[in-house]
Amino acid sequence: MTDASPLDAAERAVQVLGAGRLPEEWAATPLTVVMPTYNEAGNLPGMADALLTLPLPGLSLLVVDDSSPDGTGDIAEEHARRHAETSGRRRMSVLHRTEKDGLGRAYAAGMAHAVAEGAHYVLQMDADGSHPVAKVAELLGVALATDAGVVVGSRYVQGGTLSDAWGAHRKLLSRWANAYAGTILGTRVRDITGGFNLWRADAVRAVDLGSVDSAGYSFQVEMKYRAVGHGLDVMEVPIHFEDRTVGESKMNLMVQLESVVMPWKLRFRGAGASGGADGARGGRPGTRG
Repeated sequence: MTDASPLDAAERAVQVLGAGRLPEEWAATPLTVVMPTYNEAGNLPGMADALLTLPLPGLSLLVVDDSSPDGTGDIAEEHARRHAETSGRRRMSVLHRTEKDGLGRAYAAGMAHAVAEGAHYVLQMDADGSHPVAKVAELLGVALATDAGVVVGSRYVQGGTLSDAWGAHRKLLSRWANAYAGTILGTRVRDITGGFNLWRADAVRAVDLGSVDSAGYSFQVEMKYRAVGHGLDVMEVPIHFEDRTVGESKMNLMVQLESVVMPWKLRFRGAGASGGADGARGGRPGTRG
């Protein structure tokens, strides 16, 4: 497949989307949004309602709760009971884990569960409101139009932006972390650290979730690196990344240290990335760069 082919298909997908709507057949595609939570009681209800009112009848939400002491898991169960099934699939369900074991492991558990339950696509999405619900249909449309293994909601392609609530230091640190991991691993994925990623089910199987080492935020880097190594096409769609609306960030010192060390571990071990940087295609769908 040439560079022009998937980009042309993505351009057609964006044209078809119009006002955030997909063709009926595409909208019915079994898509599971996997949303890890820990103390997100203030954010989850709004996020769940926004997702489940999208014109995507094939969408379901899987909340992966790490025994949140603020009752997030109970709130998620209450919401799940209120949402009816669609096309034989539950619209919302909750996977309860017994302890806080890291964002990466929560995602791995949820993604494996979603694929086992029959999802054709799996979307990673944070519960804190930083990822735009309005972009979900576009990510799915681009994936279906291009047959990409991964579609990244990207802050660092043309048109991608960061919250105005972020200060200059935080924006610089975010860009540095992304460039740091991308340079060490030699990948052209421009938002390798981002967490708003849509995966085709067979791409999830290919990267072998059971062997992923990352427990924290570096899970995002390791997953994309593995995708590239398996020769999967990675498309990037520009998004606006908002600051969390309620609560505090879960980024602590141990998570930061893992994020610094993991790219070197992946580089020296290889992580099955025999495809190198050529396995990824970056750029805004509908453009040439």
